Amino acid sequence: MSTSGVSSPGASILLLSNGHGEDLSGALIATELRARGYRADALPLVGHGRAYDQAGIPLLGRTREYSTGGLGYTSLWGRLTEVFQGQVGYLLRRLALLFRIARRYDLVVVVGDVLPVAAAWLSWRPVVTYLVAYSSHYEGRLSLPWPSGACLASARFRRVLSRDALTASDLSEQLGRPLEFLGNPFFDAAVAASEPLVAGQPAPAQRLGLLPGSRLPEALHNLELMLAVLAQLPEHLQQPDQLGLSAALVCGLGPEEVAPLASRLGWRLDSEAGTITRLRRGPLRLELVWGRFAAVLQHSDLVLSMTGTAAEQAVGLGKPVLQLVGSGPQFTDNFAEAQRRLLGPSLFCAAGRSGSAEQREGTGRLLAQLLGELQRDGALAERCHRNGLERIGAGGGTARIADAIIETLGQAAPGGPHG
Repeated sequence: MSTSGVSSPGASILLLSNGHGEDLSGALIATELRARGYRADALPLVGHGRAYDQAGIPLLGRTREYSTGGLGYTSLWGRLTEVFQGQVGYLLRRLALLFRIARRYDLVVVVGDVLPVAAAWLSWRPVVTYLVAYSSHYEGRLSLPWPSGACLASARFRRVLSRDALTASDLSEQLGRPLEFLGNPFFDAAVAASEPLVAGQPAPAQRLGLLPGSRLPEALHNLELMLAVLAQLPEHLQQPDQLGLSAALVCGLGPEEVAPLASRLGWRLDSEAGTITRLRRGPLRLELVWGRFAAVLQHSDLVLSMTGTAAEQAVGLGKPVLQLVGSGPQFTDNFAEAQRRLLGPSLFCAAGRSGSAEQREGTGRLLAQLLGELQRDGALAERCHRNGLERIGAGGGTARIADAIIETLGQAAPGGPHG
């Protein structure tokens, strides 16, 4: 390996991540590095790492999915569930694999939070960290969990990248080292060019995108709650020419899972010539779209969301996001409140306990109000556009982060640091 500041293609890089959204960013970074001639493998600590697999990035070891989706820490029940399902033992095996193979790699790239940060420090390899899970927007001044601060300040961590400019400034002061904000790879997945949602169909006056999430079975329960909310829409917004409805679904949430649930709520599933799958309830028409989250986001004026990363992508695109609090394990009241602090004035949420009549009716009213504001003038859209640039940044973050990784490879001495 060169030590002149520019690395040679062929260097080995290990992506270490711990979550679905983190895997997406890691896969984008790995794809960019491989396109430039570098070897990039992935070790997801939570779940199957499907984003890596779909991108053709080699996955190390046998992966496994758990019902908590790695979010068991959010509740006592979640922690107990992880213990009973064997997730703690699984995680220890993943870490043992990391320590066995770390020496094969010239650099470890962390995408996540305290767990991969601590694991990377223990690997004794040079590290570049993209702190996608931490933001000073949560608290004004970020309180890093132990031992993140000590790890990030050590010489093993050659470069630390933040998810927004406020966090870069805050942690630069706290850690006594420069942090950089280069953009967010997960946002690049949303700005990629996409085809029309429904080719050959007349465009409605406005479009609402539904994002029930990617974790199963939670996403199925989330969709059920969203269908109940749509039934609360005022009559004029139930007309297909006034409001187009599109739901972005993961492949595991297919028609055979959706149809029975929808039927209980008065919806029926049908298809047109086998090309368009819809749910119908009176005048309401909800198009079901699989594997095309970016297309749904781009073509929506407003997003009804029970997601993490997809909501952040929507904010980056300048879309207002209406949250719908569910029963978890991810999209709980606490998660939604933290997300509002993270993403700011682009997010809205109605009051009421999850699944209650107050929540359904309040969300329906707020949805109609926001659509009306968007149609009357451009003030709301302009506020959301400015906020997206502040909280998420511009596109191109993947390439900029890859540049930083390659530059760091060129500066890393063989054998790894001992700081």
